[in-house]
Amino acid sequence: MIKSLFYSITGWLFFCHLLMAQPHPKDIALFPQENPNRSISDLSGIWEFKKDPENIGIKNQWFNGLTETRSIAVPGSWNEQFTDSRDYLDAVWYQTEAFVPENWSDEEVWIRFGSVNYHATVWVNGQQLGIHEGGHLPFAFDISKVTKTGEKNTIVVRVENELKPSRVPTGDVPNGFFSNYPKSNFDFFPYAGINRKVWLYTLPKKGKISDLTVKTNFEKTTGKVTVAIEKVGAVKSGEVILTGDKNSITKSFKFSKGKATVEIDVPQVNLWSIENPFLYDLKVVIKDNDTPLDQYQLPIGIRTVAVNEKTILLNGEPVFLKGFGKHEDFPIFGRGVANPVIVKDYALLKWIGANSYRTSHYPYDEEYYRMADREGILIIDEIPAVGLFFHGDKNDVAERQRMCKQYLEELYYRDKNHPSVIMWCVANEPFPEKINFSIEGGEPTDPDSIVAFQELFDLIRSLDNTRLTTLVGVMGGPLEWIGLADVICINRYWGWYAQSGEIAKGAAVLNQEIEGLYSAFKKPIIVSEFGVDTYPGMHAEQPEMFTEEYQKEFIKAYLDVADSKEYVTGMHIWAFADFKTTQGIIRFGGMNYKGVFTRDRKPKMAAHYLKERWTKEE
Repeated sequence: MIKSLFYSITGWLFFCHLLMAQPHPKDIALFPQENPNRSISDLSGIWEFKKDPENIGIKNQWFNGLTETRSIAVPGSWNEQFTDSRDYLDAVWYQTEAFVPENWSDEEVWIRFGSVNYHATVWVNGQQLGIHEGGHLPFAFDISKVTKTGEKNTIVVRVENELKPSRVPTGDVPNGFFSNYPKSNFDFFPYAGINRKVWLYTLPKKGKISDLTVKTNFEKTTGKVTVAIEKVGAVKSGEVILTGDKNSITKSFKFSKGKATVEIDVPQVNLWSIENPFLYDLKVVIKDNDTPLDQYQLPIGIRTVAVNEKTILLNGEPVFLKGFGKHEDFPIFGRGVANPVIVKDYALLKWIGANSYRTSHYPYDEEYYRMADREGILIIDEIPAVGLFFHGDKNDVAERQRMCKQYLEELYYRDKNHPSVIMWCVANEPFPEKINFSIEGGEPTDPDSIVAFQELFDLIRSLDNTRLTTLVGVMGGPLEWIGLADVICINRYWGWYAQSGEIAKGAAVLNQEIEGLYSAFKKPIIVSEFGVDTYPGMHAEQPEMFTEEYQKEFIKAYLDVADSKEYVTGMHIWAFADFKTTQGIIRFGGMNYKGVFTRDRKPKMAAHYLKERWTKEE
């Protein structure tokens, strides 16, 4: 009994340790920045790498230093870098050395990972910092107590990306919707590893800005900017400076219980829009008497987002979303961030006449959002809740719900100040137990599913009431789920997966369905996916499935339906570019070929058609 009690207490203490070691979502609210009070160091480069298929690394204390390693690029996905690891998703270890300057000794030193898929445990100089579960979003740890200034420090990370029914996105689902390898429950490749940059950075010890939240509005020609500031430390006051478009406005503030709110009127406001993505510069400085202790600069766009029964409103004016679903996917990089790819993608979006995209099916690297702010591209921002289902093990369902809430919080704190982000998406294509491929849709198999999605909508709306919300519905799925959203988003492939080869019949079904959806919900509709697999260079005299001619005619038919409905407020083609997915009998070469560009960004016939159509509309 004593032994049993001992083990129970030990287990509880270990559990509490894990809870304490989880990073807080607010720790990622402010991207690392270099200024007179903050320093940064980019740890991108060649790291050491070692597989751990027998999961012996922790037992053998690999966190004290790796041996018998191979080189790996960070950021990047190990599945694309190694010829022997395409489908390897089990445990691996990373290691690098980072020099911490002597002049950082009087500052807090933090480490920030942009994204690690899926589960990460981090050590510095043999000391465990904590864990983070969930890919595609950042996490950060204060490493001040374990770093050695004026010398190199060893960073070790254990990573695994095992596909499990309890994870988000889900994998290895018994009797799952997909018959594929590896066993994901989603149609894109489960790239693993440290996929985005790793940063060391400093924060002032005596007092720091811990969070900034900017909300904007306007009345006639006057912009309204509200800045909520949070701090840590004994500092009592500060000032906000807003500059841009011949304006320079300074407002002082004092903290109360660690928080302050500043309201700024901007005369003759230059509103942020698709045509004019004007960004003001917002600078927040906190002071000890007259001595600045910390500062942070943030580009902001002054704009509003709203919705009526028929359309999305940007700055009070109707806006039609022309664009795509996308993926972070490129040869060799996998899902690893690559700035030239980001720049190229935005150049192609501008070339083709698009004004928006959805971050299907996970949040993208932060550079995508900063570019969108500058380029005037609108974003539907989506958490990795793809392939959710509610039948089966209730513990798995509960765990997925917990992770969805964590993702929403992390997404909000990371992206809340981007003017380009106009909508939060809580899930993509959740599955009922049985798909009903008809325009009537299926019924939820578990009434708890409606409660679960309502919880997610309630959470994101409680965090942010300035943006719209959506849930992307699967073809043949329940209508009750999508009806909870501000904007109805549906993925439809009539004329491809159903009515195969019959474009006109597919378009007729789409026309009938969206009329029924609008009649039922009286909310604007976005067809958030529609498209067909198209093998590059395959042609036919008459449009045939898999040819470039079929893709062009399919897209044209769907766009024509949308043009006839004043309540259709957006059309997002699936997909922007071809992308890698898992192996299966419907995915030749492990590729999804629905892109209007090839994986290496060469245009198909449909891209030229869209350029002609979308740029003419302007």
